[in-house]
Amino acid sequence: MQIVIFTIGTEGDVRPLVALGAGLKQRGHKVRLATHPMFRNLIERHGLEFAELDGDFRDWMSTDKKIMGRALRIGEMLTAFRQKLKEISKNWPEQGMVAARGADLIIGNGMVSQLGCALGERLGIACIETQLVPSFPSSNPPPVPLPPSMYGLPPSLNYGLGWLVRRSMAYVIQPAYDEHIRPQLGLAPFGRRSPYKTLNASHLRLVGVSPTLVPRYPGWPDTIQVVGQWGLTESENWQPPAHLDEFLQNGEKPVYIGFGSMYHAGAAELTDLFKKVLEHTGMRAVIVTGWGGLDGVVGTTTSQLAVIDRAPHDWLFQHVGMAVHHGGAGTTHAAARAGIPSVVMPVFGDQPFWASRLNRLGAAPPALPRKKASFERLLKAFSAAAGSKMQASARHLGRVIRSEDGVGTAIDLMERHGVVR
Repeated sequence: MQIVIFTIGTEGDVRPLVALGAGLKQRGHKVRLATHPMFRNLIERHGLEFAELDGDFRDWMSTDKKIMGRALRIGEMLTAFRQKLKEISKNWPEQGMVAARGADLIIGNGMVSQLGCALGERLGIACIETQLVPSFPSSNPPPVPLPPSMYGLPPSLNYGLGWLVRRSMAYVIQPAYDEHIRPQLGLAPFGRRSPYKTLNASHLRLVGVSPTLVPRYPGWPDTIQVVGQWGLTESENWQPPAHLDEFLQNGEKPVYIGFGSMYHAGAAELTDLFKKVLEHTGMRAVIVTGWGGLDGVVGTTTSQLAVIDRAPHDWLFQHVGMAVHHGGAGTTHAAARAGIPSVVMPVFGDQPFWASRLNRLGAAPPALPRKKASFERLLKAFSAAAGSKMQASARHLGRVIRSEDGVGTAIDLMERHGVVR
């Protein structure tokens, strides 16, 4: 079969779909992945075909100096994303038709899940909707920033909040589809028939997260399944730079400190704060600058820290004792799979939710929002994550999650539903 996958966003929105695509390719299918060109090398390196789809979130976050500062304010972020999606989606119908040429099945992820379904409707072929953040209402807290006390609400209240979040998704995403995507494809606007106002759909919807972190809600229809994370394995083919390899071999396991695809104007100040905590505790650390969340000269090495720009989590997390990160879904799963505790410092959207899941399972202290970080608070969080109780909980969580096969489970479900054959 020719399978075409659509996804946009940061690395955390693309890498899992590359993993899913690689799994489908291994089963004998041809896979094309449509996303922003910055990910072309990643896609082709794993043997998949690339197609272009607008959506440069790195440029948006780095040029809008205020976006990360207001990222945990729900109202402001909804408005910002609504406008941004209307801007970047203008070429999606044309790009989507090009990407979908010869397709037998379309998979649409996250913000472009409905693009995939619209293309399937236009071309008369099957579609599958995927999510990397579980946005269907359930007994779990919704994946949005909430006051800490609201992550412990009763299941019924969580379910109600989940519907409010689902309606907010309609506010953010639906205008782009109703105003130009669906009309350009010759389809009627959603209008009141919004897919964000119901859980009923005939197509398969797969949530690519660990059921240990986010259990499936039993009230969902059978077409919604939590299958496990789609982790991209790169450790076998990645070689660490010499300075990192030497650093890791000469001392106790360090702390990983990295914020992945997150950008922040206060990167230098936050990095200095981490250095003060490291100096006080005597801990060693690998600082990963990523897209600009932390500051440092790549290649710098001292007895206490090494600075790199990036490394595959599945490789690096085998060599560290704990991880300090933003709480993205991918990094959260990687740390949990590795069996190491996390200190989660949310910056954006769903990250407080993931912090709450790790905290519930004893693998992380309560979330410490990046803007509220102080020497005393970081010191307390580091101490908790390094403690024997949290280390033991994290090791147990790792053993459970490593037994899950998200990609295999997803493809098996596709085959049982007859959309992959």
